[in-house]
Amino acid sequence: MNLMVTSPSAPTDIENRKADHLRICLEEDVQFRRTTSGLEQYRFIHDCLPDLDYEDLQVKTSFLGKELGSPFLISSMTGGTEQAQQVNFRLAALAQEYGLAMGVGSQRVAVEQPEVADTFNVRKIAPNIVLLANLGAVQFNYGYGVEQCQRVVDLLEADALILHLNPLQECIQTRGDKNFKGLLPKIAQICERLSVPVIAKEVGNGISARCAQRLLDVGIQAIDVAGAGGTSWAKVESERAESQLQRRLGQTFGDWGIPMAECLTQIRQMNRSMPLIASGGLRTGLDGAKAIALGADLVGLAWPFLQAAQQGEQALIELADVLIAELKTVLFCTGHPDLSTLKYTQSLQKMS
Repeated sequence: MNLMVTSPSAPTDIENRKADHLRICLEEDVQFRRTTSGLEQYRFIHDCLPDLDYEDLQVKTSFLGKELGSPFLISSMTGGTEQAQQVNFRLAALAQEYGLAMGVGSQRVAVEQPEVADTFNVRKIAPNIVLLANLGAVQFNYGYGVEQCQRVVDLLEADALILHLNPLQECIQTRGDKNFKGLLPKIAQICERLSVPVIAKEVGNGISARCAQRLLDVGIQAIDVAGAGGTSWAKVESERAESQLQRRLGQTFGDWGIPMAECLTQIRQMNRSMPLIASGGLRTGLDGAKAIALGADLVGLAWPFLQAAQQGEQALIELADVLIAELKTVLFCTGHPDLSTLKYTQSLQKMS
């Protein structure tokens, strides 16, 4: 089904950007090419005699005190346009049916243009899911604070707020917000005063162990590593650049970032207890299983869900079914009855 919908009124710059992002992600080649997620360096040791009944396998988990049907997170993607609303509502219906977690795209547009706020309002469709609000941390240097953060949380009835960190994207984005100076104390204030937990997330270039520690020190309660290997937002912004300079920057830095698996392993060596989301180039349930074995609590996918949402509800159902089946097949063929035994398993080995 074609999701393109004509807006009844003239779109704003932010709405145009949101629409461009959706179109480019769906139609252009903006995936990392040279830099991969790093998961291909790992393989599971096959168990030819698992002492298990497949029907007894458990992929349920919990996050932020809520039960989930599986560890998959529909990662933050979009909002702010009618097309985005249709995508978000389809994704929310899937999340409700399968017990998935879901994040929405940046809600800055909803703060600045309240008339589009309903494009994010998926709680009415998914009353029971783990739902994550989203704002860019850099906006704290452009007039935003606790009030705006609480507003987007309340709008969504969210269980947590994602603060996304995107310095490379802002460098390449036309008229990007590039003042990242002094953000940590402002993030600390948000963590202290907001009514829900705060999650730090990159947008596809990765969070190092050093940066993760700095974020934890100011009160961040979970991290989404969002490493390199999936959609390159440098390439996305290069596609919509208004100048040759911006276009060239996007091409130069199209494969910039820390591979997802590297972020995950380094942060887990530093801290074994903090909630950790793995995203950045995950495409299958096998990828998700590898990430869990490396220490992830949730595994986030965006592009595969976006592609399926464009096709329709049945495509989303088929995607969710295959992701869960792939994950359960890993459990079965490595002799693990559930996710807790898969985490940090010796069945996953790095290939030399």
